[in-house]
Amino acid sequence: MEIIKGELRRLRSGLGSGDSQQRPFLVRVRFTAENPARVIADARAVLTSVVERTNDWPAFERWSELLPAWFVQRCAPEHAESGAGLSFDAQAWLRKWQAMTPEEKADFSQGPWTLSGWLYYFDPTAEGMGDDRSWWWWDAGSGEPGNGWVEVATTGWPFGSGSLSWLIEASGGRDLTYGA
Repeated sequence: MEIIKGELRRLRSGLGSGDSQQRPFLVRVRFTAENPARVIADARAVLTSVVERTNDWPAFERWSELLPAWFVQRCAPEHAESGAGLSFDAQAWLRKWQAMTPEEKADFSQGPWTLSGWLYYFDPTAEGMGDDRSWWWWDAGSGEPGNGWVEVATTGWPFGSGSLSWLIEASGGRDLTYGA
């Protein structure tokens, strides 16, 4: 719970004095964008909406009201079985994912994510992976014009970075590169 409180504080206010005493494993994601500050602000807004609800996770149907409309619109359409008013079957999705070849996984990860697929990685209930997240917002900024970065605390390298990549891409970031 302390991890989530710290993440929420950093999302809302940036790094605090207590953060310098922590020694997390940090990974920086660099991206290009016409307006990197806008990408960072938009990514923060989406992630803040999700992290704020970790203790009282809403039903999937409510998320389109809780998240910024632009983010929901940029997500891929829901698959027929999850878009027909049925709840997301995480176990079926995981079985399907595990059966994919590495090439199929790479192709799948390149396009827009469905909202349910993205939320799955934050969902703290038994249906999601939120209790086993592998990254948490740490810091973000921009340097040269057209370039920005997001830094996350993570469990190590490599880590499950797809949900982070989609957050940045949906927010307007392009040409993502990962590094320390």
